[in-house]
Amino acid sequence: MPSNPSPHSADEPVTVLAGGEVLTMDGQREILVNGGVAFSPGGILAVGPARDVLDRFAGAEVVDTTGSVVTPGLVNTHQHLTGDRLAHSMIPDDIGSEESIFGWAVPLHSHHTADDDEISATLSCVESLLEGVTTVVEAGTVAHPERVADAMEATGIRGAVSTWGWDLAPGPGSGPAAEVLTRQREAAAIERDGGRIRGWVALVGHDLVSDELFVGAAELAREIGTRLTFHMSPTPADAVSYRRRGMGRPLVHLHRLGVLGPETVVSHAVHVDRAEVDALAASGAAVAYCPWAYLRLAQGVTGAGRHHQMMDEGVRVGIGCDSENASDSLSVMRAAVLGVGLARDMTADPEAMGAWDALEWATARGGEVLGGHRTVGILAPGAVADVVVHSTDGPWWWPRGDTAQQLAWSDGGRSVSDVWVGGRRVVAEGRCLTVDTDLLRDRARAASRDLLARAGLGG
Repeated sequence: MPSNPSPHSADEPVTVLAGGEVLTMDGQREILVNGGVAFSPGGILAVGPARDVLDRFAGAEVVDTTGSVVTPGLVNTHQHLTGDRLAHSMIPDDIGSEESIFGWAVPLHSHHTADDDEISATLSCVESLLEGVTTVVEAGTVAHPERVADAMEATGIRGAVSTWGWDLAPGPGSGPAAEVLTRQREAAAIERDGGRIRGWVALVGHDLVSDELFVGAAELAREIGTRLTFHMSPTPADAVSYRRRGMGRPLVHLHRLGVLGPETVVSHAVHVDRAEVDALAASGAAVAYCPWAYLRLAQGVTGAGRHHQMMDEGVRVGIGCDSENASDSLSVMRAAVLGVGLARDMTADPEAMGAWDALEWATARGGEVLGGHRTVGILAPGAVADVVVHSTDGPWWWPRGDTAQQLAWSDGGRSVSDVWVGGRRVVAEGRCLTVDTDLLRDRARAASRDLLARAGLGG
């Protein structure tokens, strides 16, 4: 996920962005001054000096990006698009994660209608696009993945959709392992717009999933050629539960069962030990790291997190924003910068990571986590045509300094002006082109009010 871009057809319209500073994020850490990017719906066609690209594609639609910064689309490797979204900034921040999940999130999901799921996902996708996020992994909706896919398709975002499952406790999405796997197969079969939106297998994870279901889900993902994602160890609780049941460390146990593999994306992996990092590296599994969630929910990432060390040992680590009860923000750039700051502080080493690492975390590394190496999160011929233009008109860009540092540390993603996904312009001058946002706002307010009343929350 996603599939490789289609070969360019002479009949496809070509767009050229010309004149800006282009950050290709292809591993070279170079900036093309007065650069050009040509693309069509089939993918990126050329990246180079603006004059050369313009000469090559005479007759293309030309967008003048002089004075702006051009990057690949950002990648969010873990985002709940439903549930908490309609209770945005309403869940108290002075309660623990268990109360937040089981006192708020689970009741909200239990009372979500299909319409709620689509409205919620539409809100999240629109916000994501306005933040420059062009690819998002929906980390498991409960009941209506097709409606979530409808929202993703309508907004124009790229990504994965899934429905979550568990079998060791009652609750929304739970049931016998065989029943859960049937629902997983149905959701994983979702495919829209030539693969721009695809189904994944997704489990709740933690200590709520039996070995039977974990193994069955891993086998299903491999059988149908998709990916498996689940939550594990944002707090010490999962390790305590696994040890109490005589199973050892969670990720070591799952590696022993054959659950972990290159198609696996483990969400969180904060409270893990040396052996679990080794299991991740040996299996080829990836990790979705959501630093704002752990700080917001006081889960101890500053003492236990070792995600920067995982990368040093070959583990693919991407950035996620998690759910609305965790971060109240869908800014991947902001989360990536935080992750870099935490690494610098925890190691007391200013050379541990820097601005370029944050930008790579938000783009190319996210693409690698999702299996889109050299196709997602970079600007290079053959990559998907997901492109973001960042305006430098804001005072945080005055005076101009090092572009990478200003984009990461100072701007933090707040100056996104234009976005293309798959060659289609979905944001122009900071305005979403695919959705009537005034109507969406009014629908969301009404849906939120009704949902909170049904769930008995919010006073």
